[in-house]
Amino acid sequence: MMLLNDSSFPSTFFLTGIPGMAFAHIWISLPFFSMFFMAVTGNCISLFLIFTDCNLHQPMFFFLSMLSSVDLVLSLSTLPRMLTIFWFDATAISFHACLVQMFFIHAFSAMESGVLVAMGLDCYVAICNPRCYSSIPTPVVIAQIGGLVMLRGIGFTVSFPSLAQHLPCCGSHVIAYTYCEHMTVKLACGDTTRDNINAFIVALFLGIGDVAFIAYSYGRILQTVLNFPSHEAWAKAGSTCTAHVVVILFFYMPGFLSVIMQRVGPPTAFAVKVIFANLYLLFLPALNPIIYGVKTKKIRERLLVILNPKKIDPPPRVLTCFSGIRRGIVEVLSWHAQRGKESWHTGLAVPFGEDRRLNDVAIRNTQARFWDNSIEGQCS
Repeated sequence: MMLLNDSSFPSTFFLTGIPGMAFAHIWISLPFFSMFFMAVTGNCISLFLIFTDCNLHQPMFFFLSMLSSVDLVLSLSTLPRMLTIFWFDATAISFHACLVQMFFIHAFSAMESGVLVAMGLDCYVAICNPRCYSSIPTPVVIAQIGGLVMLRGIGFTVSFPSLAQHLPCCGSHVIAYTYCEHMTVKLACGDTTRDNINAFIVALFLGIGDVAFIAYSYGRILQTVLNFPSHEAWAKAGSTCTAHVVVILFFYMPGFLSVIMQRVGPPTAFAVKVIFANLYLLFLPALNPIIYGVKTKKIRERLLVILNPKKIDPPPRVLTCFSGIRRGIVEVLSWHAQRGKESWHTGLAVPFGEDRRLNDVAIRNTQARFWDNSIEGQCS
C-alpha cells in the first residue's frame, strides 16, 4: 500500500465500541469473550483432529479444515481489539492498522463464503453423483479449490483498503464501531463514488452470486433426495443438508440484516446495528465446530477416543495410519497367495476373497454400499 501524507488522513482513529452503551461494555464483553473462546478452542481442536487422523483425510474434512482456518483468522482479527476497548478503554488505532483490519475482515469473510459454496458443491456431488465421488474431489482438485477461494477473496476485497487510503478526511476521527469495517469511507469528505460502486459490485458477486449458487445446489440435492428409495437414505441426506443449511443461514442472514439496518434502520438503533455486525463475525466461528463436531460421527468418535482412550474402544474404521497400512499389506499378500496366477482386477473395487466375476445383483449391492458410504461420509 502507498503511504499517505499527514494532510490527507489522520495517523490515528478512535473506536468507540458500541455507541451509547459504554457503561455496559464489561457485561457485553462476557458473551463476546465466551464466543471467542469457543471459536478458538473449537476450531483448533477440529484442525488438530483432521490433520492428525488419516481416516479424516477426506474431501468433506478438508473443507471443514478450510472453514476452521478462516474462522480462526476472522476471530483473531476482530475480537482481541474489541476486548481491549471493552476492558481497558483502549480505543486508539493507527490508520494503517485500521486498513489492515479492514482487509482481513473483508477478505476472510469472502473466503468463508467461498468455502461454504465449495462445501455445497461437495455435498451435491456426494449425494447426486456418489459413484463419481471418489474420483472428482481428489486432493489436487481440493487444493485447487482452496487456492481459488483464497485468491477470489483477496482479489475482490484488496480494493477496499487500496481505495480508502486515498480518501481525504477533514472531519471526525472517531469511528462509532468496534472494529474498522468500511467506516473510514463514511468519515471521508471527498468523493466516495468509486468506493461505493466497488462495494456494490463485490456485494453483488460475493453475496448474491454465492447465495444463488448455493440455493441451486441444494435445490438439486433436494430433488435427488425426494427420489431416494429408502427412508434411511432420506434421513442421512437430510441430516447433512440440515447442518449445512443452518450454517449458511447463520452466515448470510446476520450479514444481510446488518446491511439492511445500516441503510434503512432508524438512527436510534445504531447500537443494535453494531451488535448485529459483531455477531455476524463472531457467532458462526463459534457455532461451526459445535455443529460439525456433533453432526459428524467420525470427528465425534475420534474426539471421544482421545478424551477417554481407556474406556472407549475405537470403532473399526477409526484406525491409525500405520495399522491401516499394515493390515493392507497383510491382505494384499494373502490375496496374492490365494489368487497366484490371476491378475489384478482393474474394474469395480471388490473386497478381498470375493469372486471377481460379480453378477448383476452383486454389482448393484456394491454400488449401493458405495452410495451409502458416500452419504454417510457427509451425514454421520
